[in-house]
Parts: sequence; structure tokens; C-alpha cells
Amino acid sequence: MRKITNLILILAAGVAGFTGCIQGNEKPGTTDGGTDSNIVISSNITTNTTWETGKTYVLSGRVAVTSGATLTIQPGVIVKGEVGTGANASALVIARGAKINAVGTATQPIIFTTVADEIKPGQIASPNLDPTLEGLWGGLLIMGRARGSFAGDVQEIQIEGIPASDTNGLYGGTNDADNSGVLKYISIRHGGANIGEGNEINGLTLGGVGSGTVIENVEVVANQDDGIEWFGGTVSVKNALVWNSGDDAVDTDQAWAGTLDNFIVICGVNTDHALEIDGPEGAYNAAHTVKNGSIKGHPSSEFADFRAGARGTFENLYFFNFPAPSANNNAGRGDLSLSGDATIANFSSGALKFTKLEATLADGVTLQQVFRNGTDVHGSIVALKANTIGANKAAFAGWTWASAANALADFK
Repeated sequence: MRKITNLILILAAGVAGFTGCIQGNEKPGTTDGGTDSNIVISSNITTNTTWETGKTYVLSGRVAVTSGATLTIQPGVIVKGEVGTGANASALVIARGAKINAVGTATQPIIFTTVADEIKPGQIASPNLDPTLEGLWGGLLIMGRARGSFAGDVQEIQIEGIPASDTNGLYGGTNDADNSGVLKYISIRHGGANIGEGNEINGLTLGGVGSGTVIENVEVVANQDDGIEWFGGTVSVKNALVWNSGDDAVDTDQAWAGTLDNFIVICGVNTDHALEIDGPEGAYNAAHTVKNGSIKGHPSSEFADFRAGARGTFENLYFFNFPAPSANNNAGRGDLSLSGDATIANFSSGALKFTKLEATLADGVTLQQVFRNGTDVHGSIVALKANTIGANKAAFAGWTWASAANALADFK
């Protein structure tokens, strides 16, 4: 029913106001409302291209920036994806060897959204869509040449969410310092279109992205699949906010070896896990760091799921507003769980580390119920907003939709 409602919204909105239909780098021929031009992008970007402040760019299907090309997106630009599912889902793909330089500012963030959104340059909050509507277009995918841990110990594989026939979806390699460009002050909204059974696109997908890439100040709102997902690679992300994800808010896979520093998760009615941490799939066993996070739960959500072989360091994390765990602790709601003997062994050996966990718990819930398998020794119970660790929410003030909607009021 949710997807049907979303489709009706899109069909109703259509591309009203997008009277210009200009491809590639051609100059806009029309202006919407006398202020911002609307430019339809319907083919891959193969040469250096700039999307200009004050304009709105419409992705008509899946658009790739191909190897050797750089897409520059200036502050305040709005990018809108057209309706489509399967192979026709709209998305922006930065292929290996290509770059994206999308540098917004705290007063002019760059917004990726759907054509059903009536937002215009200069606005932060959508004037017509709720921050819970998901799956209305695809998302932003960046591919790189850094290492990942893949089944069979191959060096490259195809990213989920992109058909195998499109080689711009390949990622992985041996260059851990690979540079895919810069993302700063970016808000990605209403994405996650389904390309096949159980195969949606994440809000921000990072496949084998190298440490030469800079990603700071990123918001993902109402994505039908995960908010941000790393598949191997070494890129670090600073100041990330995920609100109302349809599956997991933060998902790590294939021995991602970077750092997530200063982040906020606001779980929604469809959020499964706030954190899903998967282990390596091959012999390569790099680990990552996740630190300084404040995580607001929902009655249907789980703190975190650490799956077989999960590795890494998790420190200064504060959890609140989660439900009480089930009586048998097997339903996976309202707790931090270590799944399987391999992950429990990784915790015992020090390959999986926890430091300074705090939680505001439902009445009668104990630390041992929420931080299981011995992780409770790293945790403590605090009153709401009495946390001594977690995110610095000031980093998200002003430029995020969450801030504009007062969704950060419960955070210290």
C-alpha cells in the first residue's frame, strides 16, 4: 500500500513545471517561475560537466558519470529523479575513474530528491512531501577502486541496485587511496526505488570508494532501503544524519576500512536496524571505526545487528527511544545483538571492540537485556539528554531537513 500511495503522488505531480527538456550540457531554454531553470539529463555524462547554482536538474533514468569525467555540482543545486523501477529506476552513478565534486554550503545545501517534490533552490524543507515518503526514485551511488572483501577473493564485483549489464556499476580494486571526489552539505531524500525482488537502491551507496574521497555533512531522509551503505573501500564519512530509513540506517559490508565520525540516526516506522554490521566475505579482513553517534529508536527498530564475522571499533554511542527487548531476546527488537559464533568469537578476541556505550532504556529494562553477549560491561544507563557521549548535533543545524522540521529536539 505504501508503494501504491507513492506512485499516485508521483503521477499526480508528474513533471509539472519542468517545461524545459534539455539534455546533457545544453543551455536551458525555459525557466520555471522566472527563477530556476529545469534541465533534463537523459544520457551518461562523458565529459567534464558543471551543474549551476539556481538550477534544477532532472534525472531521466539512470545516469552515469563515466571514467575520466568529473561532475561538478555547485551550491544550492537541486537534483530530481524521475519515477521508474527496475532497470528504469532513476539514479546518479559515479563510475570508477570518474569524480563528483558536489560541494554545497551550510546555507546552500545540494538536495537530491524526486520530481514529485515541489522544492526549489533556496528551500530546505519540502513544501509538499512528508519526510516519510520513500522509494520515489533511486539514489546516489559512488564506485571506486579501493579493496573490498568479496566472495571468492575476486577484486571487483557489481554493486547492488544496478543491473549487471551496466558496467558502470563495477567496484573494487587495489588502490585504497583512490579519489572519487568530494561531497559536502548534501541531502538525499525519498529514494530507494526497487530494481528487482528485494533489491532496492540505498540513499548513498559507497562501493570500494577510496580514502582520497572527502565526504562530510550528508543527510539521507526516507530511503526505502538503507540510508548509507559501505561495500568495502576505505573512505571516511564525517557528520552524517539518517532519518526514516526503510531498512537499515547505517550498513557496513565487505570489510569497509574507513571511519564514520559524528552521526545521528532517527529510526522511522520501517527502520529495521539502526546499525547493521556485516563481516568480510573473503580473506581480506580490514575493519572500520564507528564513533560519536546518537541513535533514536522506534518501537519497530533494533539498536544494532552485528552479523557473522563482524569486525571493527564502536565507541561513544548513545541509544534512546527503543522498545523493551522481547522476553526471549530472539525477536531482534530493542537490543544490540551479536549474531553467530563467529561474531561472538570476534568480540572475545578483540577484533570487534566496544567502548563507552550509553542508553536511555524503557522502564524495567536492564543493560544485560539490551547489550548482550558480554557487551553490557561497556555500557551504562543514563537519563534522557543526560548522555555524556554521542553526536554533536550542532553540525546538522540549519542545512538539514531534520533540523528545519525540529526532528533534532530530543538530541542533546
